[in-house]
Amino acid sequence: MLFPTAKSDPELVPYRPGIVFAFFNALSWQIGIGTPMVLFAEQLGASPFEVGLAYSFVFVLTPVQILSTALLPRFGYKAVMLGGWGTRSIFLGVPAVLALFALGGERPWMVHVLVWSVFFFCLCRSIGAASGISWFYAILPASIRGRYFASDQFAAAVASIGTLLVCAGLFALLPVYWALLAQYLIALGGSTVSYFSLKRMPDAEKPSSISLRTVLRDTPRHLLRPSNFRTYAWLAVACAVFATPIPPFAAYFLKTGAGMSTAAIMVLEVGRYSGVMVAAWLVRRRIDETGAKPFFLLALGIYAVVSLYWWFFLRDGFGGSVGVWLSYFLIGLGAATWAMANLSYLPKTISAEDRTLAVAIHGAVTALIGGTSPVIWGLLLKGGEGRGVDASVFQWFFVSVLCGAVVLSSLIARLPEDKGHPVEPIVIGNAILRPFRAMTYLASLVEPPKRADAPKKSPQEN
Repeated sequence: MLFPTAKSDPELVPYRPGIVFAFFNALSWQIGIGTPMVLFAEQLGASPFEVGLAYSFVFVLTPVQILSTALLPRFGYKAVMLGGWGTRSIFLGVPAVLALFALGGERPWMVHVLVWSVFFFCLCRSIGAASGISWFYAILPASIRGRYFASDQFAAAVASIGTLLVCAGLFALLPVYWALLAQYLIALGGSTVSYFSLKRMPDAEKPSSISLRTVLRDTPRHLLRPSNFRTYAWLAVACAVFATPIPPFAAYFLKTGAGMSTAAIMVLEVGRYSGVMVAAWLVRRRIDETGAKPFFLLALGIYAVVSLYWWFFLRDGFGGSVGVWLSYFLIGLGAATWAMANLSYLPKTISAEDRTLAVAIHGAVTALIGGTSPVIWGLLLKGGEGRGVDASVFQWFFVSVLCGAVVLSSLIARLPEDKGHPVEPIVIGNAILRPFRAMTYLASLVEPPKRADAPKKSPQEN
């Protein structure tokens, strides 16, 4: 069943509001910072730079997430996350109002309003995300964490695919701005239900967090002193730099350059999330036995194949719509494979006493530097009139992806990995379904407790 019941899983029932949250939260982020947002920006006349800028906010605001962990010892997990999630809903209303105004025609100021609304949405999300994973670790008994996060991922996957299909149907049946208005109303509804679901979750004791003075003192040591962690961290940054721009600019080019309909592009997004789900099903079963390195190499090989395909597609339309759908499937497959390999390998690169800070540094640096890549490529990809993508430059982008995948493969193959002494992988719930944003969920200075007992209060009492 989608949500646990007293009959299907009585141990999970007290935490069912968290799974309801995961389901309805997927409605808001799929629309608010996903491909519908990119297509909305394009429809309003956004340039590649403006699209890249809007898409990058969720990554480049990750340092805010780290700074926000300082709020947790004072206000607690629940208050911080509710504050962030409640406030961000306001900024989902802005695009809905824009869609209404745009029914009478686009105006230049509308793009800027949309971009700023995404900025503030991501800012509030970063504040709330400082709490999320650590909060759930603190309240979930260790005996049910695995089942909880599996249910969390399943619920979010169902909601994600459903949202993408609904968006495709709306784009096919309605004029574009009516479709966008309906989608943002769905996102607002999902955000509202997810907020009130969070309110029903039990709180935990206020945590202690690593001081910012410690972060400033030890971050250069972890990033610059020779170590296995330093080597891997910078390889992960390099992968993020060439992989992060693929989804937004692929969608933007298909709309502006290839003339593909918005409904068809949303069907491609279903293909991408199908690849993510296939990876989550296949890789997780095998990564503990084989180690992470083969899956890093598989992910890079997939990116190489995708870049080769797109080079030929941009040249003469090779493969048509079927080929593009398959490339989207492979993009999702490769991204999720890398994300799961990262969560398995990262804790092996650092000692237990340094793990919390090192993982936070890895997440923040990877997200921040990788997130600037769409902004830079947005400047380079501008067409002659500022709108649209220069196809020849876009070909060079995929050449850079291919070269990056080849070079990274040779460097990843040299990384040491001890499979004889397994280390518990990092578990971050349904973030596997958001592989391009998975690194942002690592950016927390709060260490999950080694042992979590059942909360003293039931969700209904809170």
